[in-house]
Amino acid sequence: MHIHYGPYRQAAEAAKVTFYSSPLAPNLKGLMYFYQMPYGVEIYVQVEGLPDFEKKKDGTQVGPHGFHIHENGVCEIGDGKDPFASARGHWNPDNQPHGNHAGDFPVLFSNQGRARMIFFSDRFKVSDIIGKAVIIHQSPDDFRSQPSGNAGKRLACGVIEKM
Repeated sequence: MHIHYGPYRQAAEAAKVTFYSSPLAPNLKGLMYFYQMPYGVEIYVQVEGLPDFEKKKDGTQVGPHGFHIHENGVCEIGDGKDPFASARGHWNPDNQPHGNHAGDFPVLFSNQGRARMIFFSDRFKVSDIIGKAVIIHQSPDDFRSQPSGNAGKRLACGVIEKM
């Protein structure tokens, strides 16, 4: 998997995430890059192996997939029933209600298991997030439920590492 850097090789600070899958989505893998720019952080994500969209009988759904920065840069699967609980809750350095956390990201839409997105945030600097984790969730984030958006199980996790 390769993401084209383009002009972002010139970024003053950069970070990378390599996603590791859970038993809930064993084929999920991907990369994410953060590039510090004068106006904020450019963010690139590319993943494959996302599960197919599914509307469950209980009203929940699989996909589109919420993803966020989480507090703790530890990606332990544990017993597999609640993977990556070691990453703890959403990173929320300015104590905002959910939907306005600094680490809240747009949802990932699966295209035959693949998603690719470029977006930016002025809510943090690359140096603020080194050592945190990024989690891809099973369900979409509703950006309202407190404290975590009701995004469901954790499918993949990666630690944000300085490049």
